[in-house]
Amino acid sequence: MSGKRLFSRKELLIVLVICGAVGLLGGWLVQRGVDTNPPDPTKIKAESQPRDSERNRFAVLTDLEGATTGVVKQVGPAVVKIVTKEKAVIDHFFVGQIVQEREGIGSGVIVDDKGHIITNNHVVAGASEIKVLLPDRQDPYRGRLIGADPFTDLAVLKIDGKDLPVANMGDSSKLKVGQFVIAIGNPYGFENSVTLGLVSALGRGLLIDPEFNLQVNGVIQTDASINPGNSGGPLLDLEGKVIGINTAIIERAQGIGFAIPINTARETMAELIAHGKILRLGILGGAIDEVFTSRYKRETGMDLPTETGIYIVEVVKGSPADEAGIQPGDIISGIGGKDIRTMDELTDEVKKAGHGGTIGITFFRGDRGLAVTVTL
Repeated sequence: MSGKRLFSRKELLIVLVICGAVGLLGGWLVQRGVDTNPPDPTKIKAESQPRDSERNRFAVLTDLEGATTGVVKQVGPAVVKIVTKEKAVIDHFFVGQIVQEREGIGSGVIVDDKGHIITNNHVVAGASEIKVLLPDRQDPYRGRLIGADPFTDLAVLKIDGKDLPVANMGDSSKLKVGQFVIAIGNPYGFENSVTLGLVSALGRGLLIDPEFNLQVNGVIQTDASINPGNSGGPLLDLEGKVIGINTAIIERAQGIGFAIPINTARETMAELIAHGKILRLGILGGAIDEVFTSRYKRETGMDLPTETGIYIVEVVKGSPADEAGIQPGDIISGIGGKDIRTMDELTDEVKKAGHGGTIGITFFRGDRGLAVTVTL
């Protein structure tokens, strides 16, 4: 049986060569890791997007950056640079005592449209001249001291100007450990420097004057960088509200700074504006308890003349207590006919008497009972 050939010998050879070439190409592609099946473009797009966790972290950082820059833009103009001059007597080896003028730099924040500025007492204490510089204005303002309080390390200045920028005060009682805060000030004279950190702790006690054992209680601890020159500047929340007044650092430490709560500063400012000073008896001491009594007996060999009262450690010079003749070592046992057991009770009675009021104080000096009338 005979039939017609489909391919000639030459044509069959060409077909076999082509098939072999295709097979070799396919094997080479597989070896090179190339997917011969084209990928789905929608899958490529989905896989190229960041994961949800990465996207969330990026969004948080973006929000934080936006909040920070917004606060700086909003509040920065109200943060002032305070330059003081102080005359100091220096003992010179050859010419004896000479008077030199020293310059100091600090910060402050304008808190109302009347030009009142909150700063630290130690920024302006002893100053013979106070200049206030605003970030966006060339000419300095003359700062007038309204009042100062060494017990809280706060002071209030006033400048006269038009269209002054103002920072809003917040509520420091709502602060939480771990929340973000921003510090703005003039560290080492570098104007309007901004740092970001956290509220590290609340309710700290801070010794602000070792010579007189002055301690401020309830202060804010933060790791936002605070340096010399930041003193008196604001500590802000992410809404741009002042929640503290930066006041101190621990030398040789890193990330440990302190701020006076704005609620304390607000009350102090109101009283300084109204009266020029804070109503206080002017004593430093503590309540007598069993621990104190036993320690006193152990160190002196004597018994205390009373089981309750306030033992006075220091009397502030020029204070009502000083002018009434009260001395360190005295024990206040009563005010206005009431027994006194704690410093809070004493403070409450002083506040009830008010500025210009008088209170009767009974106290012990040694084993003698004494009484004086103190004018506040």
